[in-house]
Amino acid sequence: MPRWPSNAVAVAAAVVVVALLSGCAADPLAEQYAAGDSKGFIAGDGSVVEIRPADRGEPIVFTGTTDDAAELTSADFVGQVLVVNFWYAACAPCRLEAKDLEATYQQYLPQQVAFLGVNVRDQPATARGFAETFGVTYPSLVDTDGGVQFSFAGEVAPNAVPTTLVLDRQGRVSARILGRVTELSILRALIESALDEQQ
Repeated sequence: MPRWPSNAVAVAAAVVVVALLSGCAADPLAEQYAAGDSKGFIAGDGSVVEIRPADRGEPIVFTGTTDDAAELTSADFVGQVLVVNFWYAACAPCRLEAKDLEATYQQYLPQQVAFLGVNVRDQPATARGFAETFGVTYPSLVDTDGGVQFSFAGEVAPNAVPTTLVLDRQGRVSARILGRVTELSILRALIESALDEQQ
């Protein structure tokens, strides 16, 4: 069997990364997903759960490092409503929802609603490339060791990516969307509900 030169392997890998991070206009992964092909990932069913304040668990405590090497902890978001999105670059529904999540982030930025991505598979360079391609400006933690996911154990289905959580001002999970955010009105309603609550 012929051996590939190491530089050829590096070039091939770079081509794959570039292809994965190409825009939605020619995004074969997104097109497969839109056509109903979930090959390569296990997506959630789109179900939405809203949790009454009296039924919420303890505040989520997490620590992580972003794709640009900044340290973030749950303490950085106390007092704010926080939207947490679990994703990775080759996840087709993640690619389809990225611009909508960014638009929602920009909409609620004046109300001090924070957004945070949790990348469950990729190295920092890949995560940064995704953010640049899809115009995502909020931070993402790189969680290849699963530490942040473990902090949310019981709130996130292990195989369902994307999953989006809304945390109240105390850091408790107030709502969950299991799968791609397809209706922004639902996400906005969950955010508004958390904003309307007394601290």
